[in-house]
Amino acid sequence: MTGEVEVAGGRRHAKSASAFRTISEVAEDLDVPSHVLRFWETKFSQIRPLKRGGGRRYYRPEDVELLRRIRQLLYRDGYTIKGVQRLLRDRSIEAVEAEPAPASPPPPLPSPAKAQPGPALPKAAMPPRDLGAVADELAELKRLLMRARARG
Repeated sequence: MTGEVEVAGGRRHAKSASAFRTISEVAEDLDVPSHVLRFWETKFSQIRPLKRGGGRRYYRPEDVELLRRIRQLLYRDGYTIKGVQRLLRDRSIEAVEAEPAPASPPPPLPSPAKAQPGPALPKAAMPPRDLGAVADELAELKRLLMRARARG
């Protein structure tokens, strides 16, 4: 994978496949906001970007591939965060990464202004254990939001 880097004068040059990437480069490549990548770091201990002075993150190529696979599992395949955590815990990372990722770039996420709410699903549409996992995720998100609010 090669990325492009903006240099002085607006010219671009290709970045080597083995080069480390900044959080903004990875976020753009995966079409997810930077804060989502930081959140995933708290949920998936396998993501370990190199951190430099001032807390700047530099992602290794293997981190980017794992993030790409996590994005695919969450957004395309419909896994929950707990489901992906379970996959990574129960199976080796190599097995999860070895599953074919889409050859094309990930589809863009709908913007909130364009998103249309779908029809409400009846409760029976999800098995009870999936509802429990969703409830656990929501409780965790609520805890994180409460902690962030308290910090002010």
